[in-house]
Amino acid sequence: MSLPCKSKTYRVFIYFNLVIPQLLSHIRKCCTIQVDNALIEPFFEHKHYKKKELLLTEGQHCFEKFFIIKGCVQLCYLKQNGTEQTIDFAIENWWISDFMAFPNGGIAQFSIRATEDTEVLSISADRQDKLLKQLPELEGYFHRVFQRAYAASQMRLRYLYEFSKEELYLNFLQRFPEFTQRVPQYLLASFLGFTPEYLSELRKKFIS
Repeated sequence: MSLPCKSKTYRVFIYFNLVIPQLLSHIRKCCTIQVDNALIEPFFEHKHYKKKELLLTEGQHCFEKFFIIKGCVQLCYLKQNGTEQTIDFAIENWWISDFMAFPNGGIAQFSIRATEDTEVLSISADRQDKLLKQLPELEGYFHRVFQRAYAASQMRLRYLYEFSKEELYLNFLQRFPEFTQRVPQYLLASFLGFTPEYLSELRKKFIS
């Protein structure tokens, strides 16, 4: 009975060693630092989520942030009228969490849901602190990731104030064409601040 257990453990070990390099590649694109697989493996967990499964639930404590290995997730919250508002998406090589709640394990103001089958590397705030003590040069990497995310949020606010609805839709298509194929249209409509019916009209207009 021990042989299958060893075989399964070996497969998990090999697969984990295949996904960690994806994160390392992203680190090297952001920073000119060299980090070895073995140094960062102990700080991360490799997880799978089915489509529509929650990675984080609004109202619960947020203990993790996620690096997307494969798949797509939405960041959303429940409005007072009971409808769900999508405020962000994340695909391969993007980080996502409730970044306000994450550092101290606070109450999440948002939910994170897989919009397709998704694989992630997750890290807790405690493990991240330990990682940065061991590899302080990674501070620059996480700083750049957060800086880029904040800059993207600033630009999105500008577009919301400045663009017409048609311009907002066209700008999104130009900047993120992959999302139109991967994200359900009702979620895309929620993200853009449209009704699903209005988004459908826009799509018909520009397709024709």
